[in-house]
Amino acid sequence: MTDVVLFHHAQGLTAGVHAFADQLRSAGHTVTVPDLYAGVTFDNLDAGVAHAQEIGMDEIVDRGVAAVAGVPDAVVYAGFSLGAMPAQKLAQTRKGALGAIIYHGGVPAEAFGGEWPKEVPLQLHLAEEDEWAEVDVARDLAAASTDGTLFLYPGAAHLTTDSSLGEYQPETTALILGRSLEFLARVS
Repeated sequence: MTDVVLFHHAQGLTAGVHAFADQLRSAGHTVTVPDLYAGVTFDNLDAGVAHAQEIGMDEIVDRGVAAVAGVPDAVVYAGFSLGAMPAQKLAQTRKGALGAIIYHGGVPAEAFGGEWPKEVPLQLHLAEEDEWAEVDVARDLAAASTDGTLFLYPGAAHLTTDSSLGEYQPETTALILGRSLEFLARVS
């Protein structure tokens, strides 16, 4: 199966992030879940974002890069919202990336020094009206890959895949998980 590095969102490495990783593991994948916050979690998104801003976005990305120092090159990088940034940087810049799955986020490829590498498969999952996600940026990223797909889901909820948060949407999460598993099976 596939090795996956899954980065958490701004609220930290929550029980819901662990639960999502466990669902990938139950399908046979090896999943590494780095803790970019050293054990700190937050009850609401605003507090988590404030913490991330205090640390600095460059430092968050650097922590993500450092977290994969001992991980094989041939992996899929995945991330939820804030965690999309280190996942995206690694998929764009680390040789051997099998692909990337971006949940609830994504930034312009230029943020990490250039274009999306055309040969790196990419899957993005966003809610259509999510005020935290930039659908146009996600469209551009998907179009830049020869194997890029953007999935849009109804609604405005942000962290719909985290079962430990109030925004959790089980039906949407099941669809996202199924599509993620198909992607992982295809790129391994």
